[in-house]
Formats: sequence, C-alpha cells, structure tokens
Amino acid sequence: MVTGCLGDIVFQVSEHTVLTLDKLTWSGSARYAVHDRHLTHALTEFTGLDPDKITFDIMLSSELGVDPVMAVVKIWNIERTGQAVPLTIGTRAYGKYRWNIVSHIMKPQAHYGNGDIHTATVSVSLQEYLEG
Repeated sequence: MVTGCLGDIVFQVSEHTVLTLDKLTWSGSARYAVHDRHLTHALTEFTGLDPDKITFDIMLSSELGVDPVMAVVKIWNIERTGQAVPLTIGTRAYGKYRWNIVSHIMKPQAHYGNGDIHTATVSVSLQEYLEG
C-alpha cells in the first residue's frame, strides 16, 4: 500500500518493500521587524512569513526491500538539482505548492561483511517552495 510520496520517492508498505516516514515535524514562522523609538517602547511590525519546514526520518533496510545507498542517491539528486517536488502523506498534499530538499543526513547502522550498508536511517529536511 502506498502511504505517500516525495516527488518520485514512494513511501509504501507491501510484502516486498517497507519505506515509511518517522518522526515527522512541520514548522512555520513569522517575520517581524523591530523599530527603535526614542524614549519609548520599540515598535514591532509584521513583515511576512518564512517558508514552512518539514523534517522526517526514513528507515532504509535491505531486509525491507530497499537498497539504502540507492534510496539516498535519489534524495541526493533531488537536493542537488534544486528540484521542487510535491509531498503527499496519506491522502493529503502538504504545503501550498511544492518542497525543496535542503539537506539530508544518512546514519548507517549495520553493514554487510564486505562493508556495504545493510541498514541506515536518513534524516531529510524540506523547505516550502512557492510559485512566484
């Protein structure tokens, strides 16, 4: 069963493959300017919104039908090309338009005897990308 996708990276659970999200956080923030005023309180002014951010972990395991290195290469390619991709989790599309992968951290946890990575967790950070 498909549980979501980030561009062409499909999150799914089946008898052959398990590729799911964990520890998802979605954050947003507002920008304010502070104007100093002589002999009185500073004046704050709302100046806009920062792009939303989403972070999550993905468990990658050969035992679960996923090649950890190839999965990270897909993430790396989207990140390095600056591609803006849609994010869908369950039946809901997240954000107002698309997302950029701004960073990833791969944490290998187990290796085969030849040194190849058997299991890893990759942490992915997204930033909202809006149409101009």
